[in-house]
Amino acid sequence: MAEELAIKITDLWKAYGNVQALRGVNLDVKKGEIFGFLGPNGAGKTTTIRCMLDLIRPQQGSIEILNLDPQKDPVAVRSHVGYLPGELNMETNLTVEGQLRYYKDLRSNKIDWHYVHQLADRFELELRLKIKNLSKGNKQKVGVLQALMSRPQLLLLDEPTAGLDPLMQQEVYRLLREAQAEGATVFFSSHIIDEVETLAERVAIIRDGVIVEEAEPGHLANLEIRNVRVRFLEPVDVDALGRVEGVSLVSKADGNSVNLQVEGEMDRLIKALAAFPVADLEIDHPSLEEIFLAYYEAQD
Repeated sequence: MAEELAIKITDLWKAYGNVQALRGVNLDVKKGEIFGFLGPNGAGKTTTIRCMLDLIRPQQGSIEILNLDPQKDPVAVRSHVGYLPGELNMETNLTVEGQLRYYKDLRSNKIDWHYVHQLADRFELELRLKIKNLSKGNKQKVGVLQALMSRPQLLLLDEPTAGLDPLMQQEVYRLLREAQAEGATVFFSSHIIDEVETLAERVAIIRDGVIVEEAEPGHLANLEIRNVRVRFLEPVDVDALGRVEGVSLVSKADGNSVNLQVEGEMDRLIKALAAFPVADLEIDHPSLEEIFLAYYEAQD
């Protein structure tokens, strides 16, 4: 028996004038899974999510959300979905609770306010504060809370941990896993590899409006690229380091230091460096945009 799908996208195309944002996106998300949608900024993540809710319409392709067509019945689709947009518009003069009640009224949802207060406590969020007095991080908490509060069948979250400190990021992860345990499907976009690797069970990678790969999160380790600078106690012959698998020699300075690029795991390089008198080691994680350029340009 085929697994039921929460999301089915077929040959989705969307252009904004002369800019082609989506170019034939195909995507299946199973009910009950946590699915990560990974890509650099501008890759098409937000456009895809907005098409799912009929907030914008594609020029071509079809979408099914919980076996419903969002273009034919957008109200029914949205009644089953908790949505966090990348930029959530809020009425600045309302309190947090007033804003949440406003969202409830828009959706005609029955909300368990005891659950809302539980979520607010977990987020350390004061419901009596006015929106205009909130920090960026606290506004993000309001956004995540409003997506979760109706206990929806499907969560569509655009960069859910943006602006949150590490402790609150972990709390969001826990809440999403709890939602999954209660039967919800979670679809979230991110440009942070570590976040998707931590949370998702499956991952789709989008680049320039095209799904370039679907993978298990463990595969993302192969995408990781690090810039490594090594300084030595004395001049050494560093050419041998460039011959280590996954390591590229970027530049060297009279044998006293070397700049390397490492793809994948660091283990081989660390073992190779054991033979050298290392004075200092610096490791830098490039942006996802840099990773995509390094990893996918060679495949074009």
